[in-house]
Amino acid sequence: MASNRVFFNIYNELSGWRIVVISLLLIIGAGVLYYFNLLGKALEDREKKYATLYAESIRFFLEKSLESDCDYTFVQELLEANETIPTILVINGEPNISENIPEIADSTNAMTAEEKKDFLYLKIAEMSDEHPPIEVDMGAEKAYVYYSNSITLKQLRFFPFIILGTFFIFGLLAFIAYSSSRRAEQNRVWVGLAKETAHQLGTPISGLLGWIEVLRADENFDQGIGDEMEKDVYRLETITTRFSNIGSVPAMKEENIAEVLEQTTNYLHRRISTKIKWHFNNQLSHEKMVKINRHLFEWVIENLCKNAVDAMEGVGELFVSISENSKGKTIIDIKDTGKGIPKSNFRKVFNAGYSTKKRGWGLGLTLAKRIIETYHKGRLYVYDSQPGVGTTFRIVV
Repeated sequence: MASNRVFFNIYNELSGWRIVVISLLLIIGAGVLYYFNLLGKALEDREKKYATLYAESIRFFLEKSLESDCDYTFVQELLEANETIPTILVINGEPNISENIPEIADSTNAMTAEEKKDFLYLKIAEMSDEHPPIEVDMGAEKAYVYYSNSITLKQLRFFPFIILGTFFIFGLLAFIAYSSSRRAEQNRVWVGLAKETAHQLGTPISGLLGWIEVLRADENFDQGIGDEMEKDVYRLETITTRFSNIGSVPAMKEENIAEVLEQTTNYLHRRISTKIKWHFNNQLSHEKMVKINRHLFEWVIENLCKNAVDAMEGVGELFVSISENSKGKTIIDIKDTGKGIPKSNFRKVFNAGYSTKKRGWGLGLTLAKRIIETYHKGRLYVYDSQPGVGTTFRIVV
């Protein structure tokens, strides 16, 4: 299907820009993740070097006897400088010294010696999964320094996702605001156009009714022709009423849905190509009453049937069926034997200006969907379609 040129720039160019913006956002997001990943690796390497230096300081400290005249000031300062990297010194399989482990620091008085030891073994297992331990050469004794990433580094890992999530939320809110604004603008245009059309139709319709009465006064005038003319003029009045209802809350009334559907299709049957074979199938078990606005609902059925006839180019079969689902909702299927719709265009057919016809503005399906979903709180969608086989539109109310 091809878009009508009147709306081509609005929708197709917006779609093109949307792809560009999404691609740009994905590139920015990937760049942010890549940058923070590099930053995290650099910090992780730095912490590994510091942990190694910390282990060597412990080895040096333990190798020298307390009676040694060596100056321990630098080594002591180096050991005390570790305020961020969690470490556990294990000598001969037993945890000895632990640093920067909040659970130990916060619960020194609450934990017994055994509980503390068991907890340290759990932390050692976690640290060994995170980094291989650093061996401290102490001759006969085996000592290892287990360590894990600092809280700062762990927070840095999540920080880019927080940034991207924040931008995503703000972007989503901006998109919702933009979409709502654009939809409101479209609504104002359509409402204004509809009401102006209804206003302009009022005068000639009144004039036509008057001229029909003048013709009926002639004794030689065929009254049957007058009856058909009146039906068409009243149909114009119905159309005027439909346009008047756009933009305002329509009056809803309990109607026999099958009867409304049958009357509408019968009217169209007599005025549409005789090469179209109509099939009407009412599967409702009883006279189902549904709360609808008759004028607007008939408009939807007419739009769908006329689109089906156009899709078949005036030759084919049109199936209209009505049934009830397990939830008590009324299902109306309008199926044609036309050229069909590609699956990728199932949603696009409801966009304003989307049409395969050279004439028209491509607003029929857009308005039909709005009438069903906004006013009747139902659903209108392409139930099934196959190119070269036909299309089924489904209404659920």
